[in-house]
Amino acid sequence: MTAAPAATGSVVPVPYDPELVEGLAAFLDLVEIIPLRADTILANRAHFATIIPPIEVQAAGRPVTWEDRLIPGPDGAPDLEVTIVRPSTASADPAPAVLSIHGGGMVLGTRFFGTPELIDLAERHGVVGVAVEYRLAPEHPGPAQAEDCYAALRWMTAHAAELGIDPDRVIASGQSAGGGLSAAVALMARDRGGPRLAGQLLGCPMLDDRNETVSARQYDGIGAWDRNNNDTAWTAIAGADRFTDRVSPYTAPARANDLAGLAPAYIEVGAAETFRDEAVDYASRIWATGGQAELHVWGGGYHGFHGFSPDAVVSVAANAARDSWLRRVLRLGG
Repeated sequence: MTAAPAATGSVVPVPYDPELVEGLAAFLDLVEIIPLRADTILANRAHFATIIPPIEVQAAGRPVTWEDRLIPGPDGAPDLEVTIVRPSTASADPAPAVLSIHGGGMVLGTRFFGTPELIDLAERHGVVGVAVEYRLAPEHPGPAQAEDCYAALRWMTAHAAELGIDPDRVIASGQSAGGGLSAAVALMARDRGGPRLAGQLLGCPMLDDRNETVSARQYDGIGAWDRNNNDTAWTAIAGADRFTDRVSPYTAPARANDLAGLAPAYIEVGAAETFRDEAVDYASRIWATGGQAELHVWGGGYHGFHGFSPDAVVSVAANAARDSWLRRVLRLGG
């Protein structure tokens, strides 16, 4: 293992896997060239717009089709833009489906940040994907983001026949903020009597506004999406309610008092990142209720490591484990 830079204070960070160091440097050089602070959110959004390829480029030469739609938002809120990704050759049988929720700390990014996953799933497994453009903080404080994503889930299942999807094989999926919002959507689906989710895929999920775990302190000023970036985002999302019991579990799922009765969860996180401890705690609390959670903590992994270091041995293992869960939960053939 390669040692991470020394952390400030008494906490010592977990070292990075040597195979991941080059990818981490590329991540920081491409994605995090502007530190995320309250006065740089707009600059970071502009930067993100330059690094997310348009859907036309992402889908070029792939056996998929895509279309944009405008669908109803939550009651009293604006309509939502979604992009639907399908395999070019439609199955005669209803297909499994994924609601894709993008990352970016709930303050950055667009739905096209998550469409590469949908293109891959459509190509390999015939999955129909819906990527939702949710409102961003601080202009729209939480839980506006989760409400938008839940509205998209309701629309998907209400239009299952039109979309050619099996409403019993729908999951919510996302990385980072998208993982946290997938957890929030699962809570909403439970609390509001549906739609029933087959699963929730929580990739390195952003779950807790308090940002006070050991792992958060280990990656304070270090690595991808460090404690400072996370602090900026949560203040934008929760505002004056942050650190209080007024924060809704639909804003920060770690605030939920009861994790019983949730859709089966797949939770993955790097051992060398800010969100490690809150992800482990969330899985443990699901198990404590008798619920289903599959947890993977990948040794030496930085935040989102399998995306920027796809050929590393640990990334190959992480991708295979995730694919195994998807095959089981969505009942995929092949």
